[in-house]
Amino acid sequence: MFTRHLFRSAWALGLLLAACYPQVVEVPVTVVVKETQIQTVVETAGVPQPTLTPRPEFVTPHLILGDVRVRQGIAYCTNRAQLIAAVYPWLEDTTAFEMASFIPRGHWAYPPDDAEFARYSFDPQAGEALFEAAGWTLAAGATYRTNAVGEEMALKLTTTTAEFRQKWAAAFEEQMKACGLRILRFHVPATWLFGDTTGLVRRDFELVAYAWAYVNDPGGRQQYACDQIPSPENEWKGQNYMGWCNPKADEAIRAATTALSQAERREAYRVVQAEFTKDLPSLPLFTRADVNATNPALENFVLPGSSGYYTWNAAEWKIPGKDTLVIGEASEPASLFALVEDAYTARLLQALVFGLNDTPLDSDYTPLMLKEFPTVENGGAMNNAVAVKEGESVVDTEGNVVTLAPGTRIRTASGEEVEFTGGTVEMNQLTVKYEFVEGLTWSDGVPVTKADYELAYKIGCDPATGATQFAEAPYHCEKMARVEFLSDTAYVATWKPGFQDPRYFLPPLGRQPAHLVLSDGRKLADVPAYQWAELDEVKRHPLGVGPYVMNKWEYGREMVFTANPHYYLGPPATPIIIVRFLEREQALGAMARGEIDVLGWDSVSPEDVETLLPAQAEGKVRLYFTPSATYEHIDFALFVK
Repeated sequence: MFTRHLFRSAWALGLLLAACYPQVVEVPVTVVVKETQIQTVVETAGVPQPTLTPRPEFVTPHLILGDVRVRQGIAYCTNRAQLIAAVYPWLEDTTAFEMASFIPRGHWAYPPDDAEFARYSFDPQAGEALFEAAGWTLAAGATYRTNAVGEEMALKLTTTTAEFRQKWAAAFEEQMKACGLRILRFHVPATWLFGDTTGLVRRDFELVAYAWAYVNDPGGRQQYACDQIPSPENEWKGQNYMGWCNPKADEAIRAATTALSQAERREAYRVVQAEFTKDLPSLPLFTRADVNATNPALENFVLPGSSGYYTWNAAEWKIPGKDTLVIGEASEPASLFALVEDAYTARLLQALVFGLNDTPLDSDYTPLMLKEFPTVENGGAMNNAVAVKEGESVVDTEGNVVTLAPGTRIRTASGEEVEFTGGTVEMNQLTVKYEFVEGLTWSDGVPVTKADYELAYKIGCDPATGATQFAEAPYHCEKMARVEFLSDTAYVATWKPGFQDPRYFLPPLGRQPAHLVLSDGRKLADVPAYQWAELDEVKRHPLGVGPYVMNKWEYGREMVFTANPHYYLGPPATPIIIVRFLEREQALGAMARGEIDVLGWDSVSPEDVETLLPAQAEGKVRLYFTPSATYEHIDFALFVK
């Protein structure tokens, strides 16, 4: 189910399920065909087609969608701005929200000037011409097209029952009708569409609409690699539901998701997107909108990238003449213990107390308490070939920690993906030095020391805390071979052979105050891991190195944060921040009346915009409309059973 609390720890691309309504229109039936074969399609109706290699079970090109001209025609007949207007009528400029690829405009991996990158602006005449060329003609006086044998050009669009999708899907239906293509809409329960044995995973659709999430790192292998096409043979694993297999794109997406150099990755993503927009196995439409609201007088409110926390620079916020700012929040965290509490609201407030090592800005990352990002290029990291043999712990091609054994899929030091057959093989191993800024000091005035990083590693990797991984995926403890703590500002992590995640430059460890003496007289460093989650000094009033200190927490009502006198960047611009927990209607009213100064995207939804627009017109509210981390798209079934 789609939730506005998008956890930053969920880096990997995944499905965001739309909120579903009780209405049920039709539930399609899944049929599994036993006989399978492999077939390569290179030509349709005498016109060369992209090389598409279907997997077992789906061997016949779709009568309509198997022709790339039809898919391209659909793209030209799609008016994205109109689809956006159907759900966000108040959004005046839709340009930043329109998607031309599976990577958004302005992203570091988006190729704006690449001649091979096909763009499909709204051009219904071009779309109709492609339909005609594909053999789907429109008879005089007819509404819908037919082929040479009189079959109507009609496609079934399956999506959820969410009102949001019903609105834009209705607009899409009319757009296709104008080009002579009949769309039959089927709105089904999200539980069916995203089920383990139904809907998407069984490729039971012709057209299917749903949302993907993206973050600063685009990913994409699960969606576009040839070995990620669900089938009975692979137990329906993978998310390449279209059945798209383009060898050139397949090679590039593997490089894009494993190379450590951003320059190399940018080129690989350029190739993938060029092939993607040429073959068009999927039609990206538009990003959802995030809405943030502030007091118009608030200065220095800078929204981070789509996976960041809007409190990242709260130390710079100010309203002239005010010593207190009020944030409205729709939900309340149970604890501030970062290892077990990772809901978005908790992360917002933890950023106030603990600070952030880094943050996403625009489409890339920015170091904050980290001196600089350690990379292979600047010498902060080394990626050396090491010999590994059967029985050793490595990271396989899927990113899982495994014991090396015959049959294991690994990536060799040369970058080749192979199946291990025994003996000794060379794999790459990353060693990364993470260095932090000088002057980090706990809010009780004690400087951060090496012991604080050691304690964070000890507790964070102990399952007894309830923590299964560090704050940021994919940095699971089990992927670390060892950690060496060098000083009060630096440590070195050596990752297991095969760990080649492109985000290796993000520091995996936080810090814990090893010097802290608890109210019961014990030293925090001596407390067993299983007791940490219940300590008041951990969950309610933790020490931090961020700009604010937790001063008072009245559950169900508010939290009061006061300036950290020992903050390494100096006193925050506003001495006090109050976080007030309010129901939706209360929050909107308080915002309009000027009783709160910030209402973030996690507490205000696009449906609330109409309520706040009058207040903005009166100069009482400033609204920020920005592309979110999710986008709507339509997948095409390239093959049928």
